[in-house]
Amino acid sequence: MPAVDAIEFEVLVRPRASRSALAGVHDGMLAVRVGAPPADGRANDAVIELLATTFGVRASAVEIVRGASARRKLVRIRGDAARLATVLNASKGSAT
Repeated sequence: MPAVDAIEFEVLVRPRASRSALAGVHDGMLAVRVGAPPADGRANDAVIELLATTFGVRASAVEIVRGASARRKLVRIRGDAARLATVLNASKGSAT
């Protein structure tokens, strides 16, 4: 049975983008673009959905730990930490 653990990392969110996607690395943080506006938590919901899809986990496994009302957020993703770290490193290397 795989170990259930978690990883935490910072993301820089750019709301109101033309589409939701990973957008590379900015100041060491994974940059993400989301189409939703930063109102009523819609951008946060879009960030959670994008990260859940990217990391292959359920949305309930993704949590915004800090920065819910800021562009810089600390997120935690629960799951197999080694696999999640591999996906994070690949995302930082291939995001454009």
